[in-house]
Amino acid sequence: MLIEIIKGLSVPFIGTTLGAFCVFFLKNELGKGMQKALTGFAAGVMIAASIWSLLLPAIEQGALLGVWRFIPAAIGFWIGILFLMAIDYFAPPECIEGEQKDNLLLAVTLHNIPEGMAVGVIYAGLLNHADHITAMGAFSLALGIAIQNFPEGAIISMPLCTKGMSKRKAFIYGVLSGAVEPVASVFTVWAASLVVPVLPYFLSFAAGAMIYVVVEELVPKMSVGETTNIGIFMFAAGFSLMMILDVALNYVPENADRIKIRGIGGMVKILKVQSWAIKKN
Repeated sequence: MLIEIIKGLSVPFIGTTLGAFCVFFLKNELGKGMQKALTGFAAGVMIAASIWSLLLPAIEQGALLGVWRFIPAAIGFWIGILFLMAIDYFAPPECIEGEQKDNLLLAVTLHNIPEGMAVGVIYAGLLNHADHITAMGAFSLALGIAIQNFPEGAIISMPLCTKGMSKRKAFIYGVLSGAVEPVASVFTVWAASLVVPVLPYFLSFAAGAMIYVVVEELVPKMSVGETTNIGIFMFAAGFSLMMILDVALNYVPENADRIKIRGIGGMVKILKVQSWAIKKN
């Protein structure tokens, strides 16, 4: 279990690192259209992850409240929104000294914090055997965030290189922008493990923080300038991909009796059990 958690917490950071590595083999800065496409894709992944991996499990874990089971999710969601809003109020990017590239680096680094918290809280739930959270469900969230971290690493490192910074230094900056994620993940696992009864609040807090980042940071970037549909199209693609990952990898048949899923082999095993159950009936 511990090894699975370490792997899951590391996956998003690996995505950022691979994206930053693009600076060594791509010569030119990403075009405006490509930046819009990648930003839209990242926004779609984050929205879908917030819904299927965080908000729905938070609501399901409040089942004992009956018709009021939405309360923990709603409260945690608003705390996440207000927390990020407070960060923007007290430390807005325009008040940070430096050029626009520094503001971009700061913005990406700050919005990596709620992503790290999201991965941390889902693995905290898994570690504490929370209902409706499975190993593959947690891994699907980590994988989805890693996918949307890939373009972020490139968006940070490549502009820095084109403005005169060495490729090696630009790569390091890109990697460091994602270094806060594993730190936030580990802290959240530790904190949520101490207060398991309020785990639904942690889940929805992470969802609120991620959605705030999408609305405040990503949506404006994917729609600024010349009007095109590429950002919307890629948003839909990212949303669909994350939805498919979460639903497909998080599915456990009732007859499977808590099968321990391990990658593709585990999914094949589930399909075999499901086929056996159908034949039996």
